[in-house]
Amino acid sequence: MKQLTLSNPFTLSGKGLHTGATVEATVMPAPEGHGYKFKRVDLENEPIVDALAENVVSTERGTVLGKGDVTISTIEHLMAALYASGIDNALIAVNAPEVPILDGSAKPWIDGIAAAGIVEQKADKDFYVVKHKIELADEATGSKILILPDDEFSVEVKVNFDSPVLSNQYASMEHIDEFAGEIASARTFVFVREIEPLVNAGYIKGGDLDNAIVIYDSPMSQESLDKIADTMGVAHRTVDGFGYINSTPLTHDNEPARHKLLDVVGDLALIGRPLKGKVIATKPGHSINTRLAKDIRRDIKRQDIQAPVYDPNATPLMDNNTIRKHLPHRYPFLLVDKIIEQGESYIVGVKNVTTNEPFFLGHFPQEPVMPGVLLVEAMAQTGGLLVLGTVDEPERYSTYFMKIDNVKFRQKVVPGDTLIFHVSFMTELRRGMAVMKGRAFVGDKIVCECEFMAQIIKNK
Repeated sequence: MKQLTLSNPFTLSGKGLHTGATVEATVMPAPEGHGYKFKRVDLENEPIVDALAENVVSTERGTVLGKGDVTISTIEHLMAALYASGIDNALIAVNAPEVPILDGSAKPWIDGIAAAGIVEQKADKDFYVVKHKIELADEATGSKILILPDDEFSVEVKVNFDSPVLSNQYASMEHIDEFAGEIASARTFVFVREIEPLVNAGYIKGGDLDNAIVIYDSPMSQESLDKIADTMGVAHRTVDGFGYINSTPLTHDNEPARHKLLDVVGDLALIGRPLKGKVIATKPGHSINTRLAKDIRRDIKRQDIQAPVYDPNATPLMDNNTIRKHLPHRYPFLLVDKIIEQGESYIVGVKNVTTNEPFFLGHFPQEPVMPGVLLVEAMAQTGGLLVLGTVDEPERYSTYFMKIDNVKFRQKVVPGDTLIFHVSFMTELRRGMAVMKGRAFVGDKIVCECEFMAQIIKNK
């Protein structure tokens, strides 16, 4: 799957939820590998803040990014729309410290992205694949998020408020394609009893009955309701009983739970990569959502690329016999057993290391360890198959080392290990010359990495 960006920029404007000021945001195309970034065009030098979890500085009534004195708040609805639309790279220019709240949902952003169009880029998408259970809980609030391995991205949300109007609700999204039609229109919500304290704390100055679901669930005098309305600058309203007091009906009976799901998607977009896993969230909020995203970001930083997923039951793209047709190497120097995945710019190979390898006789008799130079050679052979895939009649060509750089050995490889090689182009193939990055994994751990240049030459 290739990275995506917008075909054209688009602009939306409206009130800022917390400042109440008119805000304009322009979402623009961005190059491969750019990710999501916000630019404050109202400030000197137009500073840019990366939309990544480590830059979250606050989660009070919304997710706030910051870098130094520069902040951008209420980003989660736009982030959810970008993520759900498959957009990998976008630059968002805003002329205020927050993104416009619009109608309190992600639908205007979804519609804007659809109208602007989406274009495919050359680089491959870089997924974060959940391979083991990830769990995070907050005992104080009862919030909990669990992510389980899965082939797709899906979300289940359960909410439970101490409220006679909004108690238990459940929402789910089995596939990201459901977001635009089933989740995007779900609006943010607030309880009437929360409004006055929030306003006193400097929040929701731009809130009204058109950009949030307002829930009346606690007895309050008409005088108090009128005072809140005056504070918010909205018309007085007589409330006969507990319930939702919006002028427009709910989009779904479980609209609040759907909006919490929307927030989960928007906050997890701060991982910086599309995620493959099943998310189960109980009483989620921006705090626990972004804490989980930060944990995943730390894992990504520890290892810039995840170990490829290896299913030994799957039919390989190339078995040993096919590899022998492409590579001139033979026993005891053919060091790739099969190819399990290949794209335009990368390839994934496998070698099963057995105790019968001839090099173990001397390296070392009492403590067999695969020589590091052979790990590099195995990655080079895997890379050779990637390069040979670019020419007709690959059996008539051979690849040769030209240079090896930045070799690192991180862990021993011993009999019984299954090596997984991920080799990718660092630059475009030019005049038969390829610069590649190779990584070798055992399980989830990287054992060796290097950069190398190779040349493809037609055999005489």
